[in-house]
Amino acid sequence: MTDLLSVPSTSRSTPSGTSSPRSPSTSGTHTPLSVSGTITPLSSQVGGHQGVQSTADGSLIIKPALPAEAAFYQQLASDAGLDELRAFTPKFLGTLTLEERAAVAVGRAEGKGDVEGKGVSEAYKAAEKDSLVLENVSHAFARPNILDIKLGTVLYDESATPEKRARMEETARKTTSLETGVRLTGFQVYDNATGKPVPTGKEYGKSIKVSDLPDGMRRFFPVPSSSSTQGLPASTLLPILEGIRDIVEQLRYVLSEIELRMVGGSVLIVYEGDAGRAEECVKWLEDRAEKAEMGLDVDEEDDDDEEEEESEGESEGEEGGGDGVEKPKKVGAPFAVKLIDFAHTRLVPGEGPDEGVLLGLDTVLKLLAGRIEEVEALVSE
Repeated sequence: MTDLLSVPSTSRSTPSGTSSPRSPSTSGTHTPLSVSGTITPLSSQVGGHQGVQSTADGSLIIKPALPAEAAFYQQLASDAGLDELRAFTPKFLGTLTLEERAAVAVGRAEGKGDVEGKGVSEAYKAAEKDSLVLENVSHAFARPNILDIKLGTVLYDESATPEKRARMEETARKTTSLETGVRLTGFQVYDNATGKPVPTGKEYGKSIKVSDLPDGMRRFFPVPSSSSTQGLPASTLLPILEGIRDIVEQLRYVLSEIELRMVGGSVLIVYEGDAGRAEECVKWLEDRAEKAEMGLDVDEEDDDDEEEEESEGESEGEEGGGDGVEKPKKVGAPFAVKLIDFAHTRLVPGEGPDEGVLLGLDTVLKLLAGRIEEVEALVSE
């Protein structure tokens, strides 16, 4: 049993001039992707269907997907008209076919790497769908605080049965989805005292009213107090909130220019929960902004840093260095905002943008603005 999974991949240039993965060419050429060691359930998953797994080093996720989602990712990777949207999605490296996925799952379950906590029969179940190989957005963070926000006012697609349509319409009415275009699917925030994430499940988001949404944002963006050991200092949290707001504004604009319908999609917000590292990343972000104002090419500097890290990794002979000790994570942006979950997303030329999704992003922006105002008050105390 090999640890090299065959994942189609070529490269194309993004608007910024950097290289990003794209869908396979029609030639069928495959580039082996190293997925060595144990494949385990994704520990940082806060929303969506179960069954998502992570590679041993945590850099990639393997997500069982319906053909429609795989097709959308492939279109996203190859259609130049979707370049701007692709910048707001996890990097797509390709797909694993049913046979490839089953071989990995079953081979490991039989002792050749082991699927954590699964026997052979369950490994087969995990391989019932072809799988996407995607960037793990949270991997760049030491302590990733993660929020999954379901977008849209319509929770069913055009192929839904009348029974499912009625059920989903009722769900939208009973939750915050219909009125605001958002539902807090789930989130996790690291506790500074224990160093472990504290999860909040989907039941919370389904149970709250529209008036409770600002409290949900306070829970996800907390500031430590005498009664809580979660969160970042207000002075560190504020620029992170402002940066996330700016990215959501950009995403909102991009989606307003694309004619699509997205059902069940989410905006994923991740920020650094380790106070010391978050402060370091905020400083990196401020330095980068200053260099950009001076006319320096910050993207080229980032590419040079990546090439240097790759060169160091190759000279050490293995991932993470030859001594088996994990290398420190590269300092970068203290937050990430990505659009995810495209199982029921389709382009609809001539029909305009998805107004329910845009309403949801408007709600997210209002909630962020409210939390920014609260944190600004704390900073000025």
